[in-house]
Amino acid sequence: MASRGERRRKSRDSNGSDMTRFYWVLGIVAVLGLGLVGYQVAAHRAGGAATQPVDLKGLDDPAALMRAAQGITKGSPDAPVTIIEFGDYECPACGEFTLQIQPQVEKAYVATGRAKLVFYDYPLVSIHAGSFIAARAARCANDQDRFWQFHSELYRKQNDWVAKANPISAFVGYAKSLGMDGGAFQHCLESDRHADVVTADMRLAQQLGLNSTPTIMVGLAKGMPRRLGEDFSFKAVKALVDQVLAEADSAKANGAKADTAAAGGR
Repeated sequence: MASRGERRRKSRDSNGSDMTRFYWVLGIVAVLGLGLVGYQVAAHRAGGAATQPVDLKGLDDPAALMRAAQGITKGSPDAPVTIIEFGDYECPACGEFTLQIQPQVEKAYVATGRAKLVFYDYPLVSIHAGSFIAARAARCANDQDRFWQFHSELYRKQNDWVAKANPISAFVGYAKSLGMDGGAFQHCLESDRHADVVTADMRLAQQLGLNSTPTIMVGLAKGMPRRLGEDFSFKAVKALVDQVLAEADSAKANGAKADTAAAGGR
């Protein structure tokens, strides 16, 4: 298991301005919904495989940013709780969460319809040179309905592809092993497809004041997500999800009592 140092996690201390921005943007998330699609951004077309963030236009407006950033969802869209992860494919701690903790979360909450997972890309390109193209590769896999399989494979093979100066051939090999059309996948990867979405996800993370991965948040479909602390063990995730569910049930019960009282007073 990776040590704290190996996880490369930075301090999450935030000043008042950062927290104001954090809750402000999350409020937009709650109002507009997570991972809205269909908004096209103007991306710089450099040709070849995009390995770095691209130039985006028109994302100063929070609503436009929320439409451009696209999370990948696993689970019922009607699940009452949303578990959000901002992750980096070169981050050892993200691999630990995906391979060890996420399966437990899926069994306890996603499979039972009580929660859904939403993954946003946050490649820390200043310290992880291959993280951006890896995020694009996962999006190319999503084009063939293999996102979550490829997502896990990137973490399982992290030590392999991270060591390569050009990981494209490794990614194509993973895609073929998962039953994908290797040619279509490679064509996607050797372009700048999905570079705009990954960049928008990064911009969203920055607007939220995030500076480490994985960052985990838990919230109701309509409401303000809560940010998990440094401990992202299953025990910690479970405690937060159960707390959010309990508060939702309590609010629902109180609402029902209020409705009954109001009906009785008529």
